[in-house]
Amino acid sequence: MRYMMIVLLEFYPSWLALPREERRKYASSLQEIIQKYSQHVKVRFFDADALPGKGFTDFVVCETEDLRQYHYMWEEIRDSSTYTKGYMKIKDVVMGMENAFQSFESEVLKMDE
Repeated sequence: MRYMMIVLLEFYPSWLALPREERRKYASSLQEIIQKYSQHVKVRFFDADALPGKGFTDFVVCETEDLRQYHYMWEEIRDSSTYTKGYMKIKDVVMGMENAFQSFESEVLKMDE
């Protein structure tokens, strides 16, 4: 089953206070973590600062069929200096399963596809 997560993030003013070169180094270290899991988790980043939104500045869309790999990726991100130094925080996660009703009908109700 394919899972989709929308992870709402907030980057704090302390992040914006860093020189852009330093922010790029932090971002590069995050990309290394994400790349490590790229075989299992598809990740896309979106900037939302200048658009309507409440309580978040950015969001990440993650797709996976392996929730463990998704979780491990976020554990590593949460252990990263970008997170531990307080530059960003996970505000919320919206999660769904692609066409889960079809699996229910097929596996539980034994309905034909």
